[in-house]
Amino acid sequence: MISPIPFLDLHRLNSPYMDRLRDAADRVVSSGRYIGGPEVESFENRLASYQNIPYIVGVSNGLDALRLILEGYKILGLLHPGDEVIVPANTYIASILAISHAGLKPVAVEPSAETLNLDTTLIEQAITPRTRAIMTVHLYGRTCWEQHLVDVARRHSLLVVEDNAQGIGALSDSTPGLHSDTLKTGSLGDAAAFSFYPTKNLGALGDAGAVATHDQQLADTVRALANYGSDRRYHNIYMGFNCRLDPMQAAMLNLKLETLDADNERRRAIVDLYASLVDNDNIRLCIAKPAATCNYHQFIALTERRDALRAHLDSLGIGTDIHYAVPPHMQPCYRGELGDSFPVTEYLADRVLSLPIAPYLTDDEVATVASALNSFR
Repeated sequence: MISPIPFLDLHRLNSPYMDRLRDAADRVVSSGRYIGGPEVESFENRLASYQNIPYIVGVSNGLDALRLILEGYKILGLLHPGDEVIVPANTYIASILAISHAGLKPVAVEPSAETLNLDTTLIEQAITPRTRAIMTVHLYGRTCWEQHLVDVARRHSLLVVEDNAQGIGALSDSTPGLHSDTLKTGSLGDAAAFSFYPTKNLGALGDAGAVATHDQQLADTVRALANYGSDRRYHNIYMGFNCRLDPMQAAMLNLKLETLDADNERRRAIVDLYASLVDNDNIRLCIAKPAATCNYHQFIALTERRDALRAHLDSLGIGTDIHYAVPPHMQPCYRGELGDSFPVTEYLADRVLSLPIAPYLTDDEVATVASALNSFR
């Protein structure tokens, strides 16, 4: 009888940091500064250095990060109510919610069945006179950035907003960003949103997020919007929100950022091990090419009999998850609004299965999962 292998064990994930997390929490509590302050500033500066980007604004979560970017562009006159934003149909619903919340129109475009990300060859045919932006999503930590996307954005003078909620530490294969020669996701487009939800590759102990940009004007606007629309105390220049990054979460993130690259490397090594061990024609492992471009936030397998495979693994004590079983266009809140013909998105939704990929997994545990996959018939 094998020991159970949960899909993700957050206690085990955070165990290596436990003493330092307690010290960080004690430091914040003892400081008496519970909104903003040096912990938030330190994390913003360190993340900016990691991303090689001049401006980072810590915010409350990934959805708010996306929404604040779009609202910021509205204030700056680059977006207007009713403008269209191209977004992949195969994404977590937060990508699309942010567009709707900002009074803009999401235009969903099919993914590639090979990459699972936005099919960039379909972008141009979705452009109308109202199109003003593309939201590229680095889903599962697989980079969605290539020269064709850049060429289309420049040809049509479109903003490019990265939903980098799952992509921190991932890289473009060869196409640099719009404003620098960086290859790191979150620094490629005009602006990017980060999520530090506890399950992310860089995870807080609660909700947290950030906005990254090369544009100081946008950064200043987002910072004010996130703080009730104020640029200084009791001076509200915008009708803003309360979307600030908590210093407790900033302190936790600051210390976990130190091991992010090593954790991502371990994820890639786990995928290499899966690839060498899994031998089952019923299962397609979704491995990025080149492998080093992906941070493997999730490791996806595709199979025609997804529910049966999941039940098989569960019977052997192996946890899995589905990202995502119901695509946004089929959710009640969007039914009929995004269109109803997304066969590739629905094909993927019926077949994707997320396998254990956490960096704490041992080689023996990966081999156990691989053996269970091989025994599925």
